[in-house]
Amino acid sequence: MTRPNFLFMIADDHRHSALGALGTEAVSTPTFDQLIADGTCFTQAHIMGSTSGAVCMPSRGMLMSGCGLFDTPDPLPDDVPLLPEMLRANGYRTYGTGKWHNRRGSYARCFGDSGKVFFGGMSDQFAMPVNDFDPAGEYPPEETYIADGYSTTVFSDEMIAFLNERSPDDDEPFFAYIAFTSPHDPRTPPPPFDTMYDPADIELPPNFVPEHPFDIGVRDIRDELLAGYPRGEDEIKRHIADYYGMISHMDDDIGRILATLDARGLRENTIVVYTSDHGLGVGQHGLMGKQNLYDHSMRIPLIMRGPGVPAGLRSKALLYLLDLYPTLLELAGLPAPDSTAGHSLSALLNEVTYKHRRQIYSAYQGLFGHPAGAPYQRSIKNERHKLIQTVVDGVMTWQLFDLDADPQETENLIANPAHAALIERLKTDLKKRAARFNDPVSL
Repeated sequence: MTRPNFLFMIADDHRHSALGALGTEAVSTPTFDQLIADGTCFTQAHIMGSTSGAVCMPSRGMLMSGCGLFDTPDPLPDDVPLLPEMLRANGYRTYGTGKWHNRRGSYARCFGDSGKVFFGGMSDQFAMPVNDFDPAGEYPPEETYIADGYSTTVFSDEMIAFLNERSPDDDEPFFAYIAFTSPHDPRTPPPPFDTMYDPADIELPPNFVPEHPFDIGVRDIRDELLAGYPRGEDEIKRHIADYYGMISHMDDDIGRILATLDARGLRENTIVVYTSDHGLGVGQHGLMGKQNLYDHSMRIPLIMRGPGVPAGLRSKALLYLLDLYPTLLELAGLPAPDSTAGHSLSALLNEVTYKHRRQIYSAYQGLFGHPAGAPYQRSIKNERHKLIQTVVDGVMTWQLFDLDADPQETENLIANPAHAALIERLKTDLKKRAARFNDPVSL
């Protein structure tokens, strides 16, 4: 049996709904739309959350380790095999380029070859500090230099160069990983995408409000200070226009990568994965960032295409990004280690109707050593309802949403006596899930 290649693409800050084919936001994404048509789109993919404001770091750590949020330290654990590391140890050529918001040592464990790599969280999109591949795996900071060009295009060109070296006759399968810094701020799309969307034509999201109705403990973090208080409609429209411009530009560059894959005769045996490390508010609920548990921040795009992946399938199964860890290992013919908290998506790819996960547990802040009284958020979600607990300065606030009737999470049903029994069940489930995922915060 021929083992498949993997082309894994991950964005930064791309929320689940910002895909043209889904019809939920007015963003042009012809490449993503075709990828969805040719493959499977998982519309209820989530991250588990974060223990810090840098949500991308634990999110990418969970993806690479297959472990849950509270079992994914930084640096990544030495005693847990990382996804590319396992593939590399079992005959795969592993290649990486783009952002690596984990330690340099873990990058060296994962990849035997690399294009330009950015070790950090964010930077100027037009002046990205990068390192070239270091076979010793040290990547000394003094060898960092500024890449020539816009970050998305720089990293796309590196991936295209790797694919152009390949032949469909090569016996050695590959895992090629590209991590974009887009559409993370600074939201500065390159021409002509910087004028593609007129802010005057942008419609504000249905859940836009000038300020969040209560304090969730993130008011003064960097992401939230990207716009003024209260949020002005024109300012938010400008942010959304730039956000869409970056997504459309990234879509265009991914189109070049996929065209190269086709031109090299590699399409038929390559599983393509596109996803993101988290979503983003950009004005929804009066929030700019991803340091919250609303769907716009916890849900992510997840598209797969390739051998064994059904075409035109849209799955509403509840799942985590870390579920890709055992999934890709299984597709490569490898068992997942006992350390994984992920559940393989193979049954979904075989169009078997079943509940992949009954509930999604999410968390923001709260870790061992977390200062007493520091704010935190927790949530539990099933196929219809979502319960959110927020604690700030000792004040506990609960929210309940009916996601069928209110997908934008605007009507808090917590005080509705008709839902009293449901609320108690969800609170019990919240505690059980917290214990299952080793959450150190006592709920």
